[in-house]
Amino acid sequence: MVNVPPPFVPGAFVGAAHHYRARVYFEDTDLSGIVYHANYLRYMERARSDMLRLAGIDQRAAMDAGEGAWAVTDLAIKYRSPAKLDDDLLVVSTVEAVRGASVIIAQRILRGTDTLSGETLTPTILTEAQVTAAFLSPGGRPRRQPAGWADRFTAIMNGENIPC
Repeated sequence: MVNVPPPFVPGAFVGAAHHYRARVYFEDTDLSGIVYHANYLRYMERARSDMLRLAGIDQRAAMDAGEGAWAVTDLAIKYRSPAKLDDDLLVVSTVEAVRGASVIIAQRILRGTDTLSGETLTPTILTEAQVTAAFLSPGGRPRRQPAGWADRFTAIMNGENIPC
């Protein structure tokens, strides 16, 4: 018998917010050990994908069925403080608005643990963003979200139990 670690669970809902853990690896940084600016977007994308998966929004099934896919249509980002090699990050995502064909999600990336000692620190906001994602048809035109998805986003926004 082989000993294996427990399954990796990167994200979870905490009330109306989705929390997603990420670690800064060497590949995420520039030569000075600071996270390259575009990689913050990768952390946020992973967090949004995890949030949708946990909410029962099956992006792959929608793509496979030819219904469409999500695309970022607007992004405002503010870099406040750099993340560094080996930092333990927390991406906090909250749904701010739900529309027929789109959703607006606020995201913050925080550092709150000393990576070497494990000591809990006062959380530091590293990056903040507001992301608008639209559901697009296979031809690239905006279209209404599949049935029930807007209800799931509204439930997330209101901190309700997600109807999976």
